[in-house]
Amino acid sequence: MGLLDNLQRKGMPAVDQLGTKVGQFRSRDFAEASMATCALIAAADGSIDASERSRTAAFIAGDDVLSTFDAGTLRDSFDRWCTKLTADHDFGEIEALQAIGKLRTEPDQARAVVQVGVLVGGADGDVDAHEVRAVREVCTAVGLDPAEFGV
Repeated sequence: MGLLDNLQRKGMPAVDQLGTKVGQFRSRDFAEASMATCALIAAADGSIDASERSRTAAFIAGDDVLSTFDAGTLRDSFDRWCTKLTADHDFGEIEALQAIGKLRTEPDQARAVVQVGVLVGGADGDVDAHEVRAVREVCTAVGLDPAEFGV
């Protein structure tokens, strides 16, 4: 069983349940945390190339899980986080994790953000070690045990 299969099996009991939950969140903090997570996953190896940015942006725009949010607003937020991470990866990462950490007191939203990260990490069919590390950091930021998601 591959790492992506393991992540999906342990961290994603039902993608349709995630979509239902996300529809309940509709908060700015949740949207920002989701886009910060997507950008962190895209930048997990230290840079964001055009294909990662494009693939992640296409995932965001076309994914049912995030369809309750305005696609343009999500795109702008994702682009902003990518710019921060590209300009100064370390400080961008700190800022992104702080935005994600705002969900620490909202366990359902926190789990959903981690699950969005797992989906983005697997968008290319493979989750590499850098992406696993990024998912772990997201888990830590929201106070969840990475083992809950198989990482």
